[in-house]
Amino acid sequence: RDFDSLVPPDPLDPVPIYKPFESSIQPTANYGVIDKLFKERILVIDGAMGTSIQKYKLDEPDFQGERYANHSHPLKGNNDILVITRPDIISEIHSKFLEVGADFIETNTFSGTSIAQADYELQAEEEV
Repeated sequence: RDFDSLVPPDPLDPVPIYKPFESSIQPTANYGVIDKLFKERILVIDGAMGTSIQKYKLDEPDFQGERYANHSHPLKGNNDILVITRPDIISEIHSKFLEVGADFIETNTFSGTSIAQADYELQAEEEV
């Protein structure tokens, strides 16, 4: 014991007893369906969105689209705005995830905060 710092102290402290979690949020209509599925099998969430977007080898015009065609700052790499400028690509990626068995699709928000969007001069609420 003197030589192994990872050995717990003797005697061990008692394990705390926690009360069960109780949420104050009311379940939605879909909760029962999802809860039932969780009890039946492992559910799968979509995959590597960023990697999937990179496969399209997008350029600046893809990120600008019509809405940001005259934007003052480069937008390439701002994957969040692709739902506005290239919804066809985001929809195609999501469809592929569903085709291979994903049960859930997450939103495309890598940097969906005003702080992160400031890198692209899109931090104002009305910008995105």
